Amino acid sequence: MKDVLEVVIKNLVDNQDEISINEKENGKVVCYEVRVAKEDMGKVIGKQGKMANAIRTFMKSVALKEHKRISIEFLDK
Repeated sequence: MKDVLEVVIKNLVDNQDEISINEKENGKVVCYEVRVAKEDMGKVIGKQGKMANAIRTFMKSVALKEHKRISIEFLDK
């Protein structure tokens, strides 16, 4: 799942070297902390958080196939 999230984020940002994704797994719950450069944060979040919500929805469908729950937090560096 981390690879899928990384591909999605890389296609949105300009500074692909600044991406870091930390994964914390606790049983069936997986939490991702996505860090991108400050200038790319707006691209990842989108207007009124629509892009961030779309990423979360997409990743929830990926996690559902693996019978897991997912949480994604977007942080700047």
